[in-house]
Amino acid sequence: MIKVGIIGATGYGGGELVRLLAFHPAAKVTAVTSRSYIGKAYSEVFENFRHHEELMLQEEHIESMARDCDVLFLTLPHGVASGKITEYVLQKTRVIDFGADFRISDADVYEKWYGVSHAGRELLPRAVYGLSEIYREKIISARLVANPGCYTTAGILALYPLLKEGVIDPDSIIIDAKSGVSGAGRGLDLGVHYDEANESVKAYKIGSHRHVPEMEEQLSLAANRPIVLSFTPHLIPMNRGILLTAYATLNDKKAAYDDIYAVYEKYYKNEFFIRITKKGASPETKWVKASNFCDIGFTPDTRTGRVIVISALDNLVKGAAGQAVQNMNLMFGLEESAGLDMMPVFPA
Repeated sequence: MIKVGIIGATGYGGGELVRLLAFHPAAKVTAVTSRSYIGKAYSEVFENFRHHEELMLQEEHIESMARDCDVLFLTLPHGVASGKITEYVLQKTRVIDFGADFRISDADVYEKWYGVSHAGRELLPRAVYGLSEIYREKIISARLVANPGCYTTAGILALYPLLKEGVIDPDSIIIDAKSGVSGAGRGLDLGVHYDEANESVKAYKIGSHRHVPEMEEQLSLAANRPIVLSFTPHLIPMNRGILLTAYATLNDKKAAYDDIYAVYEKYYKNEFFIRITKKGASPETKWVKASNFCDIGFTPDTRTGRVIVISALDNLVKGAAGQAVQNMNLMFGLEESAGLDMMPVFPA
């Protein structure tokens, strides 16, 4: 069994990770840490784990955990992991970081958007971006994987094939996305209190969301040229899920549905966790809830010469914990869907 340690296990992402690994056929969580709940049973923090996980939350000692565990998951605030992951840790274990510290290759760009210093610049060249469907071969041999952001996963998967094949104009991309409030984490924030978020939809961090440089970097690699895009996120009063809509100008204004479908088939036909919706159907968050699937649908708009691409995923699973487990499976030579091939929950 793969021995798993989770640092920062009591956030929403950490809780989802423990839930998924509880049923994994080849992995076992052996250590969980928390700053706020040291000495408590995990099921005291999350009552849904009673009779399943009797793990005790402990103080973090990353070096001893690295010696004792085969893989460490870090589910920590941005700016923290870069000061904890060291060459010694990577020699002893493999690391999957949920935060943004190693997602962006240029530390100066990271510091500009996140407003914190990067303490692990020397390790950036060793980090592999953990989008399994695109970087599978690199992930297999990686010691340090940067788990992608939730919005970025939805956006990159939606547009990657079209940019790779030159179907759309890279300068024309506009992305609009909606997320459930769990994307903000468990911390106290007035903006996600019930009275503030319920019965309302709002845009936030307009033109300044920190997932922008991550999306731009990865989509630029797909297009083989720099990309600057417009991205506006919105908060939706639901617990979990992301619905992303991307607009782009078609290079061939007469491109038909079947032409575009063939491009997606080329890249995703054999990808278990990516589902292209039926013609005329549009992805919905309810069809991916609590699963590791990303549903993608598209419509060519011949009147405007654009294509409209919609993707949906669960921000806590394919957008966080599920993707991390998918990466772990690759790193340890397991079936990629191990512990993840559950059907989405409906209704929920």
